[in-house]
Amino acid sequence: MPTIDEVRLQIQRTLEQYFRLEAELQQLEKDRFRVCIFGSARIRPADPVYRTVYRTARMLADLGIDIVTGGGPGLMEAANRAVQSAHSENSQSIGLPIQLPRAHELANKHLDIKSEHKRFSSRLDEFMRLSHAVIVAPGGIGTLLELMYVWQLIQVGMVEPRAVVLLDRSLWSGLLAWMRQEQLGRGFIGPHDFDWIFSVDTPEEALSHIKPELERFRAEQEKRPGGEAPAAEAARILGELEKKQAGG
Repeated sequence: MPTIDEVRLQIQRTLEQYFRLEAELQQLEKDRFRVCIFGSARIRPADPVYRTVYRTARMLADLGIDIVTGGGPGLMEAANRAVQSAHSENSQSIGLPIQLPRAHELANKHLDIKSEHKRFSSRLDEFMRLSHAVIVAPGGIGTLLELMYVWQLIQVGMVEPRAVVLLDRSLWSGLLAWMRQEQLGRGFIGPHDFDWIFSVDTPEEALSHIKPELERFRAEQEKRPGGEAPAAEAARILGELEKKQAGG
């Protein structure tokens, strides 16, 4: 029977291989601009917020932008549904559903690409690997976790800076005010930590912060040699990553 130290070493080696594969995959996936939309699974189509997220995602899809969500119901469904309704060959609807131990959350039916996860950690990492900008719609603890995860990674330089758009000022204003008064006031964070955070109320305002990111991305793409990333190689590496996540 292996010792604790041997098991820890094996885990470390597996993680190092996982991170190497993930870095390779990120390079292969750099050919498409993607926006990640976080939001509540509990909001239904009759809610005005659902319609706002739908309109936002539809406008992004019309620009040829891929949309990444958690792949579940509610606002995730709104965003994925909007992409497919655009019938655009230049935009994909991507979902990253998660298997929960005490609840069964079915993936929505509007996904072109589905990548299922067993752990929040691997799911959050894939959100960050895929996306070039983030929209955070109203939501609960899970949405707050996703917001803070991307904010933390930007703060410490573990991902490239990107626009983080908070949709619905009335929801987020209290949190931001508290952070400025308490955390910034006590020196726990710095004023520049808010540089990439934008509060908006409308799809048009959201797009005003996404479009500069899209323009920078496309300018960088024009400088890259070799054209499109090899899809077969990306699929192979993704398969290896999924095996690592499953413990295979």
